Amino acid sequence: MLNASRISSLTGAEVPLRTGPPTREEILVHYPAKFTWNQLKTFVNSGDLGLLKRDRKLQKRYDEWAVGITQQHGSMVKYLMNYRLRWGQPDTLSLLKSSLEVDLPHPLADNASSETTPGISEDPPAYFSCETPSRYISIIQNDWPYSVPPEVEHTLVWTKVPIYHTDLVAEAIKPRIEQDGLWGFTGNDSPPPSPSELSSCMGALSEWGITMDNMIKSEPPTQEEAALIEDAGKEVHRYVKTRWPEQVWETAWFVNPPRLQSVPGLAHIHIFARRK
Repeated sequence: MLNASRISSLTGAEVPLRTGPPTREEILVHYPAKFTWNQLKTFVNSGDLGLLKRDRKLQKRYDEWAVGITQQHGSMVKYLMNYRLRWGQPDTLSLLKSSLEVDLPHPLADNASSETTPGISEDPPAYFSCETPSRYISIIQNDWPYSVPPEVEHTLVWTKVPIYHTDLVAEAIKPRIEQDGLWGFTGNDSPPPSPSELSSCMGALSEWGITMDNMIKSEPPTQEEAALIEDAGKEVHRYVKTRWPEQVWETAWFVNPPRLQSVPGLAHIHIFARRK
């Protein structure tokens, strides 16, 4: 991984723009981070996950790439299912490497070898949890990361089983979850930024035309609703704490609501992870 001095000395002449998923060097030089770590956490905790954005130029590059991928594979879901996602295996295709892969194996690696008995089919789990067998999971670096600082990794945990499930999401909060999604934080030495701090971060979103008035979010939950929301996200939260040990990493994780899902029908978790 590039050190800080080398990062600051890179120039556009040294790092020409390509097409397709960007390299780390391209991101650092041509799509520098628009958000700080504190701003990212504030946006995640704001109640509107739509505040989280890619660099606009990188988004345009993604949109152009996605047209070709869809033509080649038939759909983005087919591209992911049949090519990009390596179920139960390490991610070897990403141009953006994770330092976590070097020092920590998949927390569910033991499940990878526990295949079903020949001739006996095993039904998939009802919903995603820390015990979900790894053959139902693909962990990759986001090939098209949001505008995160250089020290923050943007990881995706894709799964063949649902994350939102009636056993976890109570009927009383279903409309709220469908609009707002789920999110949480692990490994933080202090509480996450309060939504009340959001106004001080809105300047970073000005180029997207986002204001406090056009945000999409629910009213603050009641105490009972807050408990139900926490229960709905408990399996994801437990998984993130297992994968990114809190003594080493701090994270902000989220699961987009249906209105923000770029690949509807294929469940995944976003994790912003930063080494302490």
